[in-house]
Amino acid sequence: MDVIPAGPADRFPLLYAPQRWEWASVDAQFSTTLPPEPLVQSIHVVGFVGEEVAVCRDHRDVWFLPGGTREPGESVLAAVDREIAEEAGARRVGPLRWFGAHHCVSDRAEPYRPHLPHPEKAWLWCLTDVVVDGTPSNPPGGEQVEEVRVVPVARARELLRTDGDWYPELLDLAWEIRRTC
Repeated sequence: MDVIPAGPADRFPLLYAPQRWEWASVDAQFSTTLPPEPLVQSIHVVGFVGEEVAVCRDHRDVWFLPGGTREPGESVLAAVDREIAEEAGARRVGPLRWFGAHHCVSDRAEPYRPHLPHPEKAWLWCLTDVVVDGTPSNPPGGEQVEEVRVVPVARARELLRTDGDWYPELLDLAWEIRRTC
């Protein structure tokens, strides 16, 4: 009898489980099916520094991966470059690879910002190699980053649990994909 290898949804059940993000008033579902670029509201980046990952901590002591909302007319690539500089003091030194998205539907009457897709939208997940050679700029209205660390993947998994129980599985998926590239 042949053993059928487990797919990503079987290996990462917390990541693929339907989620309710009350803070954004959305129902979210992760998929490796990539959204059309016009539906991408936000981008988030697994920034690899060699075999380690850049993670950020905010004023609430929550650890997260750098990323955020696209500005009007901004491409995904430009948003990635801006967000990793703003939140991690980092810059991209490798190609960008989209590897998944949280496909979301909002129950708010209006979009988060007028230029953003609504009610359907996506949070895009990317990975790339980065160099952390600056400090977060903490622009007004953005995440206020208190600390940036470059840590082994195992430590990043522990820290990212502060932002969601599915986050370590997202990191594991990114690590898997990076190793096969």
